[in-house]
Amino acid sequence: MSTHRPADGPAAGPTGPVDRPDADRLRTVARDASTDAGGLDPGLLEDFLEAVWRAVVDGRRLSAARIARYRVVGEGAATAGVALRALLDLYLSAAWRLWRHLPPVARAGEHPEGVVTAGEVVLRATDDAVAALTEGYQIARRQLVRREESDRREFVDDLLAGTADLPGLLRRAPRHGLDLTGPHAVCVVRAETAFNDGTAPLAAVERRLQGSQADADALVATKDGALVVVFAAPDRAAVTEVLDRVRAVLGPPGRTGWRAGVGRPAPGAAGVVGSYEQARRALELGDRLGGDPVADATDLLVFEVLLRDRAVAADLVETTLGPLREGRGGAAPFLDTLEAYLASGGNTTEAARRLHLSVRAVTYRLARVRDLTGVDPTRPDARFGIQAAVLAARALGWPENPA
Repeated sequence: MSTHRPADGPAAGPTGPVDRPDADRLRTVARDASTDAGGLDPGLLEDFLEAVWRAVVDGRRLSAARIARYRVVGEGAATAGVALRALLDLYLSAAWRLWRHLPPVARAGEHPEGVVTAGEVVLRATDDAVAALTEGYQIARRQLVRREESDRREFVDDLLAGTADLPGLLRRAPRHGLDLTGPHAVCVVRAETAFNDGTAPLAAVERRLQGSQADADALVATKDGALVVVFAAPDRAAVTEVLDRVRAVLGPPGRTGWRAGVGRPAPGAAGVVGSYEQARRALELGDRLGGDPVADATDLLVFEVLLRDRAVAADLVETTLGPLREGRGGAAPFLDTLEAYLASGGNTTEAARRLHLSVRAVTYRLARVRDLTGVDPTRPDARFGIQAAVLAARALGWPENPA
């Protein structure tokens, strides 16, 4: 009696003459396995059914060359966007559906010992094929992810730099969730710890922005250690929605020291570049001014006007407020008092509440401002000039940074 011995397995039972697989039967098995896998193309099985059939008849493992072919199938499936679960389901379903048609199983009554060997061969062949499929799939997916990350990084750099060709940017933008024909705004966030691609904060912001009221998904990326969000901004409500979601993810500013700047909405790729630059300037100004952690470029237009000529702004500050350095405690307490007094519309009681001082203390400081500078901030006709000087001082970081 002749026997067949699969690698690492027991001797096979007699199988009789070499059995040829029935092509129609194999096609039926492949079609049914395809249905089990959600309608996946049965062509992805390639020669798997015939190879398993032959391995069972010969009592041997799949050859290394055949296993390598399934690795290539896995790579191709990943590139084509096939889900790994569906691919493995196709092969596993094909294996168990083929089982009853195998010659040793069909002749189990005559040679029951052959069923054991057939089972070992089928399981080993399926295991080898599935392992090769998975390996090829995972390698291809990693390559695709790296390629996508590289393409995304290049697109972000080109978009924010404003140096790439406009038609090329417009063609590439939809792949990254942007329709540059509409108005977009940019939000830039910095924190004590730099933001990096692929980290949890980026993923959390991206998930939170899905389904926002903006007209297109936001592009979330990093640039020079900052978190950058490019988002559709057809109206003010869309800007507010996105900023609220970013705030919700980042949490209290005191926890990570984050601050943000948001640019004004504008259409086209040039509009994104402009909004990005505005967001960066707003972030810098907001850091100097303090207050709300999100600085909106729309609310800071007056500072942009004041700083358009920094030499003139510096001269205004020094001429108007420079003498405050001679006061007790330096210029800072008087500047704080002026800012609170002007922000409260000239109401000393409200200014005192904001500063946590007595009304008498505020009145005293205002009188000292008049004595030192020669400008009376309580006079309506003098407020415009001194308020412009206070705003310019804050924008320039004065008195900490000499104007």
